[in-house]
Amino acid sequence: MTTSPLTPTSVVSSEKWIEARKAHLAKEKALTRELDALREERRKLPWVKIEKPYVFKGPDGPCSLSDLFQGRNQLAVYHFMLAPGSDHICPGCSFIADHVDAARLHFEQADLSFAAISRAPQERIEQVKRRLGWTFAWVSSNGTDFNYDFGVSFTKEVLEAGRAIYNYGTVIKNSEDMHGTSIFAKSEKGEIFHTYSTYFRGDEPMIGAFSWLDLTPKGRNETGTMSWVKLHDEYDTKGNQ
Repeated sequence: MTTSPLTPTSVVSSEKWIEARKAHLAKEKALTRELDALREERRKLPWVKIEKPYVFKGPDGPCSLSDLFQGRNQLAVYHFMLAPGSDHICPGCSFIADHVDAARLHFEQADLSFAAISRAPQERIEQVKRRLGWTFAWVSSNGTDFNYDFGVSFTKEVLEAGRAIYNYGTVIKNSEDMHGTSIFAKSEKGEIFHTYSTYFRGDEPMIGAFSWLDLTPKGRNETGTMSWVKLHDEYDTKGNQ
């Protein structure tokens, strides 16, 4: 991470600063209203009924998609890039996961449960959870179609044929696993519906650290996308990256 001193873009009086800030505030308010309208539109998107009986492997044995709701009516699933047979832990997925446990203490009170799902075996998932200190539910979809059905995993054959479509249109050429977030809802009858999925930069709103950095003169302070992001136990605690 760059720690060089800052140079002001310009220096003005308090009166001039207030004038500039009010002009910017007008744009922020307009964007907030647009986002509110977009969120309302999202809530009105049609639903798709889940017909396939997905069975995952959890720390206590097999579990269903319904089990992951934990008695609530809404479920957020983070598609964490943790592949079978790989020692790699995705720093970007981990960056997002670092924000979950504190947030879910609150959103669980608003009828939303959370689970991460990956193709890696459950034993590997538990190793990563212990290392990074996470407590949220995280299960293995290994041996199921779940990741493939929700557009975050691709077979070698699909990749080679150029048919690995991610984020509703992007062709993936190399990676068998990508990341994303999917939302599910349960009806009074216990039926489960897929209501929303977002991928790529659609996951950014879940990264609270970026929201703080975006307020600052340096912004995200990157030399490339997430260039300084590491697993949180790999940072130099003295601040030297």
